[in-house]
Amino acid sequence: MLVRAKYKFVSCHLMAVKTKLYHHLLQSSTNSTSTPANTSWNKSLFAYLEMLRSGSFPDAFAFPFALKSCAALSLPVTGKQIHGHVIKTGCLLEPFVQTSLISMYGKCFLIDNARKVFDENPQSSTLMVCYNALISGYSFNLRLKDTVSLFNEMREMGMEINRVTMLGLIPICGIPGKMELGMSVHACCAKFGFDVDLSVGNCLLTMYVKCGEINSGRKIFNEIPEKELITWNAMINGYAQNGLANNVLELYKEMKSIGFSPDPITLVGVLSSCAHLGALSVGCEIEQQIKICGFGSNPLLNNALLNMYARCGNLVKARDIFDRMPVKSVVSYTAMIGGYGNHGLGEIATELFDDMIRSGIRPDRAAFLSVLCACSHAGLTNEGLYYFRMMHREYQLQPGPEHYSCMVDLLGRAGKLNDARELIESMQVKPDGAVWGALLGACKIHKNLELAELAFERIIELEPTNIGYYVLLSNIYAQAGNLEGMLRVRVMMRKRKLKKEPGCSYVEFNGRVHLFFAGDRNHPQSDEIYKKLEQLEILVKKFDGFKEDGEQLLNGRNVHSEKLAITLGILNTREGSDIVVIKNLRICGDCHLFIKLVSKIVDHQFIVRDATRFHHFRNGLCSCKDYW
Repeated sequence: MLVRAKYKFVSCHLMAVKTKLYHHLLQSSTNSTSTPANTSWNKSLFAYLEMLRSGSFPDAFAFPFALKSCAALSLPVTGKQIHGHVIKTGCLLEPFVQTSLISMYGKCFLIDNARKVFDENPQSSTLMVCYNALISGYSFNLRLKDTVSLFNEMREMGMEINRVTMLGLIPICGIPGKMELGMSVHACCAKFGFDVDLSVGNCLLTMYVKCGEINSGRKIFNEIPEKELITWNAMINGYAQNGLANNVLELYKEMKSIGFSPDPITLVGVLSSCAHLGALSVGCEIEQQIKICGFGSNPLLNNALLNMYARCGNLVKARDIFDRMPVKSVVSYTAMIGGYGNHGLGEIATELFDDMIRSGIRPDRAAFLSVLCACSHAGLTNEGLYYFRMMHREYQLQPGPEHYSCMVDLLGRAGKLNDARELIESMQVKPDGAVWGALLGACKIHKNLELAELAFERIIELEPTNIGYYVLLSNIYAQAGNLEGMLRVRVMMRKRKLKKEPGCSYVEFNGRVHLFFAGDRNHPQSDEIYKKLEQLEILVKKFDGFKEDGEQLLNGRNVHSEKLAITLGILNTREGSDIVVIKNLRICGDCHLFIKLVSKIVDHQFIVRDATRFHHFRNGLCSCKDYW
């Protein structure tokens, strides 16, 4: 009897030791910083599974780590199974287990299950943490009304509001158009004294930049005394998302100067800004930084690098990065296909798309959009129709307005205006301004004034303040010699107080980006630029087909920004080198012809990226074949 009791005591002791060991494995796997996050979460779940297989019983200590792993990996089925284990072991009312269940269901997009756990297990001692977990879950699922309602319920009940409550509430206010609510929440944070908390400050900063309130975000950034890397990342990516690429590069330089080392999130934001500006030399420096930091295998960064090189005009380097990727995703293929498409290399883009399918990667809507745009830029009408049909028939993907816009552009440029109009009328989704705008652009190419007027009527119903379409219709009237129509459009613009977006162009050399506007005389080399431009003007006038008012050129009026940027490049780069110019608007016909002719005169290749595509000018020819 004594031996049996002793054996039972030893067995229980060994079981307890084994359970503690699994607790340690679960915790260490979940908190590991030396391995990728997904690997850590997987290890935690494997440890939990081994615990069950060994005969050890999970307890209130083990469940939160396992549930946290399910949330991180978005494994709702596994989470439900663990929920069953929780009920069987009687741990449902344990505070950390209950909140972990609510959080898991919220992160796995099963918010109604989270609410059920919340409602069925009311515990006065854990009420506040359960409210916080559910608020965070509602916010994560973008359930704005429920999030605010639950927060108000907490206040009405006289419950304590803490920083965790606010950290759950603030993100839902980052939805564009909800700035008024966000400002109210910010005021609430200030009232409770949480605005001085670093995590709350970072969250408020992110909220403001997501809503496009970049100045308010910068104000919070400046007021945070002890910034962490996450603070810098929030501001850098906020600038990047709002198209303020110059601010990104300035802030990144400042961040490095005070000793902060970037992480992949920082570098993705900086690379996207390099792509936006065409800042190739800065992008090359970032590539070196990636190698130094040991981030070379990060797929997110590789895709960002690939995109940066493609958008900066270096397709060779972009393809080299693509080919060296150990694992290529649909994002990698889409970026490379888009790169070829934007450079007018539609045949290579379609070949790569077919390779992607053969490799077993399923194309998504973004991949189809890239290949359709590639077909449009290269005039591959039949191929574009083939992929458009494939999208729905073989992959059951419903085309969106952006796909229809590509197809209308493709058909319209090919002169099939009636087919383009019929496609719009047969759309399964409501056409937007861009769809009708594509038809309007095609009408300009083929001088169809009647259809242009019809397309414009539809456009102003959808986008009455988009000045680009007014300018396009005015140009169509000018092309047709219809002065009355031009006047009518100008009156409409004046009544609606619409102003044309100023054209600007960037050119980079010696690690610095130079910005020009039309008629700009602010550059230190301005006198040299205009003198050289005058010389080029005299030379190109000798070619047939070019007409320009030299008097206006000398006065600085109507000198488009791309001409100034290209001339600066000629003055400051050696012969034979490429000059890359980035323009925010579509290049006009006169500048396109001017640059083609200049490329006959000087020993440079000019690469111009406008709002729609790349143009490679060399020896009097453009890669777009005058099809843009």
